[in-house]
Amino acid sequence: MTKIFVPSACPNDWKAFLADPDKQWARGKSARALAHCWEGCKGFPPEVRKILSQSDVLREIEPLLIFPEWKVPLPGRGGASQNDVWVLAKTPDGLVSIAVEGKVDEPFDRTLEEWKANASPGKQKRLEYLVSRLGLNYEPPGHIYYQLLHRTASAIIEAERFGTKAAVMLVHTFSPEDKWFTEYCEFSRLFGIEAEIGVLGTTRARNELPLYLGWVHGEECYLYA
Repeated sequence: MTKIFVPSACPNDWKAFLADPDKQWARGKSARALAHCWEGCKGFPPEVRKILSQSDVLREIEPLLIFPEWKVPLPGRGGASQNDVWVLAKTPDGLVSIAVEGKVDEPFDRTLEEWKANASPGKQKRLEYLVSRLGLNYEPPGHIYYQLLHRTASAIIEAERFGTKAAVMLVHTFSPEDKWFTEYCEFSRLFGIEAEIGVLGTTRARNELPLYLGWVHGEECYLYA
């Protein structure tokens, strides 16, 4: 990945970074809704700021840099973890790494059981790496969704790379019925968190790094932007 970045001028600038722009950039899709929401707010959307403010550590947080479709390389077989949004933010106590997964109706990719079908040594290497980064001492059960594992690991990997004080993984959904929230709850339980919409969960990852998980509901008007 290049280390030179060009700032966006409008939401449409996000389209070029999508893996499949023709399919993903459409009204009602999360990529477009997320772009219009974050660009329109010129920083943290209100629902994101609200959930982050629940933590004393994150209460005075401000975004420094916001990157759409931020790729985090992973070892083993498969491509990078492509974060819908990654934010390098600051607090009075230091920097924070925030990975954001946008959602409407899309699932969290495949379950771990589906992803592991006929798994190669490269896939097993990747899974072991993700489990280690997440600070888990066991391999998650097969019904857990793979995307949630590597998206959360992305926040931790970038926290370690940039020397931040904490890592955050947020699901930012525009689904009227909060589709796939049950699957997010199952994932959160890996860390002893009983998830609630709009409530920030707190745990720790590898090396005792503070890790926060949250599900926020965005304004549905962005589905029609």
